[in-house]
Amino acid sequence: MAHVILAETTASVSELKKNPMGTVAAGEGFPVAILNRNEPAFYCVPARAYEALMDKLEDFELNAIADVRLNDGKATVRVTLDEL
Repeated sequence: MAHVILAETTASVSELKKNPMGTVAAGEGFPVAILNRNEPAFYCVPARAYEALMDKLEDFELNAIADVRLNDGKATVRVTLDEL
């Protein structure tokens, strides 16, 4: 069965066990696909990349809420930044 690997860098579970921080560093700030029997088991994501991902996800969710509220049929209320 073919698997899509969504990272440029890969390592085996054995390599991760031998040198966890070296495995993370090999990704140079990007996720590392951890393979088990040549199949992706999970992704090792550096903290900064994970934080950026979570920020983007939060922005996406907030934009979805704003879009729903904008299209709910209610009149919009205009405010200035000084009023906030």
